[in-house]
Amino acid sequence: MILFPNAKINIGLNIVEKRNDGYHNIETVFYPVGLCDILEITEDTSLKNGECRFSVTGIPVPGNTDDNLVIKAYHLLNSRFALPGVSVYLHKIIPMGAGLGGGSSDAAFMLKGLNTLFNTGMNDDELEQEAARIGSDCPFFIKNMPVFAYERGNQFSDILFSLRGYYLLIVKPDIHVGTKEAYSSITPALPGVKLSQLVELPLEQWKELIINDFERSVFQKYPEIETIKNNLYRMGAVYASMSGSGSAVYGLFHEMPESTGEMQGYFTWGSKL
Repeated sequence: MILFPNAKINIGLNIVEKRNDGYHNIETVFYPVGLCDILEITEDTSLKNGECRFSVTGIPVPGNTDDNLVIKAYHLLNSRFALPGVSVYLHKIIPMGAGLGGGSSDAAFMLKGLNTLFNTGMNDDELEQEAARIGSDCPFFIKNMPVFAYERGNQFSDILFSLRGYYLLIVKPDIHVGTKEAYSSITPALPGVKLSQLVELPLEQWKELIINDFERSVFQKYPEIETIKNNLYRMGAVYASMSGSGSAVYGLFHEMPESTGEMQGYFTWGSKL
């Protein structure tokens, strides 16, 4: 089975309050985009039940293999369904430390793939519950539809909203912004107007109204990321923003820029939505 775990962008991100458990409540809009990894899952009879052989190509994935969210997804379902052994191959394309949710997407698609491959019978709601045990962003990728996300970013409400017809350009510098690092300089505050209302306004009004709270502290430490955002506006973006806690920045355009020369040396990806 071959799957294509996709990235997401955040449209706006408000840090509204610090929780008693040490996490933060947020408000954001998650929007799926077509930048994808490649995930192959194959039943492997040479392995014992509950064993998972994992290999990765593409962008190097640091850290211990056992800590990879794809492996955690397998062991999570194995503890419930006693799965056969599998070989898993991941070709990594979505940059890490970018705010694009690539690792969470890989894990969510692993859950969906195992559910289908071994007929475990879980519906989307059950898959979301399992995904939430892996990470806050993971449940979004189960249904993979635009949502207004709140609390820890793991509670969703449907939103009638589409960027169809716009052009998206994602730019990722060689900077890794850790989530803890991004939160360290944040002062939570309730927004004056709910983000779910602001995204219903014409896109031309977003620049002054829809913000990502992480930008202030991240731009201060990494001015290169702010420069990328400013360059996207100079290239004609109707709206530009950092995604999540960064470091990827995206621009939305009426027409895709003819040249991305100002972004030379960065990871870039563009497509019509």
